[in-house]
Amino acid sequence: MESENPQQPQQPNPQGGHYNPYQMPAQDNSVMSVGDWVVTMLIVAIPLVGFVMLFIWAFGDNTNLNKANFAKAYLIWLAISIVLVIMVYALFFSAIMALAG
Repeated sequence: MESENPQQPQQPNPQGGHYNPYQMPAQDNSVMSVGDWVVTMLIVAIPLVGFVMLFIWAFGDNTNLNKANFAKAYLIWLAISIVLVIMVYALFFSAIMALAG
């Protein structure tokens, strides 16, 4: 256990008390405006950038809780969609192979 350095005074944090470097930052639970949602959905619509941003928002530390939950739910729906598309392609491919062969 390290002792505190008396030459560096502790800085108070916004929640009161002293600064703790191991304390997690407070989660942003503020309500997102319609404009925030429009910008979020616009960014998600950009092909590669949107996919990367979904991961950043879903698993980032300083992301609004509403946006983080949206990103996690969107990623879950993307995974479900990809699995369903693969299953449909496999079904059609097997049907074409059965007819051809």
